[in-house]
Amino acid sequence: MNPTSFEALQLSAPIQRALRERNYQSLTPIQAQAIPPLLEGRDLLGCAQTGTGKTAAFSLPILNVLYEDPQNIRARTARVLVLTPTRELASQVGESLRTYGKHLDIYHALVYGGVGQGPQVSAMRRGVDILVACPGRLLDLVEQGHIDLSDVEFFVLDEVDRMLDMGFQRDVTRIVDLLPQERQSLFFSATLAKPIVNLARTILCDPVTITIEPEKTTAEDVQQEICFIERADKRSLLVQRLKAQGDGELAIVFSRTKHGSDKLARHLNKAGIKAEAIHGNRSQAQRDRTLNRFRKGSVPVLVATDVAARGVDVKDVTLVVNFDLPNEPEAYIHRIGRTGRAGAMGNAVSFCSPEEREFLRDIEKLIQQTIPVSDDHAWHLPVLAERHASGRGASGNRRVAKKSVRGNRRPQRRYRNRRRGGSRRPAKA
Repeated sequence: MNPTSFEALQLSAPIQRALRERNYQSLTPIQAQAIPPLLEGRDLLGCAQTGTGKTAAFSLPILNVLYEDPQNIRARTARVLVLTPTRELASQVGESLRTYGKHLDIYHALVYGGVGQGPQVSAMRRGVDILVACPGRLLDLVEQGHIDLSDVEFFVLDEVDRMLDMGFQRDVTRIVDLLPQERQSLFFSATLAKPIVNLARTILCDPVTITIEPEKTTAEDVQQEICFIERADKRSLLVQRLKAQGDGELAIVFSRTKHGSDKLARHLNKAGIKAEAIHGNRSQAQRDRTLNRFRKGSVPVLVATDVAARGVDVKDVTLVVNFDLPNEPEAYIHRIGRTGRAGAMGNAVSFCSPEEREFLRDIEKLIQQTIPVSDDHAWHLPVLAERHASGRGASGNRRVAKKSVRGNRRPQRRYRNRRRGGSRRPAKA
């Protein structure tokens, strides 16, 4: 039987203390299923969406082993490598490690592009326990001789599906070739398409396989609505909705492309609405400044792509606008989940043009509910609304939207007897 609470896990006292301080009590399904075998040294193949608690699922057992088996670290090396597709996700993992390892003498460093490499080279000079990295910058620093991956004991490959979508498969293969064969490997993906399974077979050895079904419900404190509208009229409706926001209220607008988010932010500023875009073409320093201004309210509207929005955690967002409907229905759940937090009510409005009706159909099928239609605007398309409603069933009647509700084995590797030369750093990274 899987444990149900963090207290039931065989984790060290300093980690349990950090979890109590954050009021972490109940385990998510992936944590309950993944942590026990990971503590035993097993490889793991996990199929789980973002937001299911998988960062804690791999961070806690790794921190526990590092704490129970302290070792001197050679210069430029790391005991753990966590590979992520984006800078935001790397930062998010780093923050989790800082939280869970608050009372541990364990050090981590972040390595990603978009910022100068100087501080990252300095952080790795004496070696770290955990290195969280994006593929491109990691390979750059390896080739320059600043990072040595030959001592990695734990390898975590996170969000593999997105990694492949972003064209990193060749880089991942090169990185894996640099790792020692004797290691514990963890592999996480939101889907298990054939290319992903084939890649997993080259990385994992006799893994425990865990599949967590995607969320099918949306945040219960979010009021959802759909606006049927021509694509050319979306900007006008967006300006109208944003100007109806109260002073000090924050909104996130989702665009499908980087170029589209830039154009949209410029249009909003011309309309008198302060907005900034955040996407993969902006440097990390630019993203950080934009997020700080957004959190403080000096820029009340953030225009984001799905990839860039990962790791954006601002609790006071009152409105999410899907300017472009996502072509992956799971992304809808994660988008609107950025409002309606901590007991506060939020609003999520989505614009659906004739070209996007199939996306809407997929979203409603996933969340198993009908999103209420908003027709109180000048650009409403009744024909499109009727066509969508009639496509749901033979009767052609719109269902009443129901309220949503809160989703050959290697020996075990514990490295008890390995010791390496080198010295610890005087302060945490």
